[in-house]
Amino acid sequence: MKLSTKSRYGTRLMLDMAQHYDQGPLNLASIAKRQGISLKYLEQIIIPLKKAHYVKSVRGPKGGHILAKAPQEITVAEIVTLMEEGATFVECSDNPLVCERSKSCPTRYIWREAARAMFDKLQGITLADLVNLGKPPIEANEDK
Repeated sequence: MKLSTKSRYGTRLMLDMAQHYDQGPLNLASIAKRQGISLKYLEQIIIPLKKAHYVKSVRGPKGGHILAKAPQEITVAEIVTLMEEGATFVECSDNPLVCERSKSCPTRYIWREAARAMFDKLQGITLADLVNLGKPPIEANEDK
């Protein structure tokens, strides 16, 4: 299974904002440069994040975008669910009316359970967790 670029880049955008959370509003152009993502694409990705109240915009000369919640309050599952417009692999797992075989299809159960397992795992990972993954480990003998 592949996640869309919207999910992958949306997570990178949010992670970048989490890494610079204490620095105030960030310019999308600087995030685009750091992440190697087209500014035009980030401008599209940020729209649903703002509508869902994960990101706030600040106007003015020192304006930009900032997380609307602390990094420890935003999970990767929330970002991916928003960007993928749901937490399923196949449409029939949540809506049996889209397929005439839904009632008798054994694979429908597998796709639903697989999606549930993945999103349960992503629900346990916050932006703060990802920020901490990027920090160098503290050496045990550093104080000696």
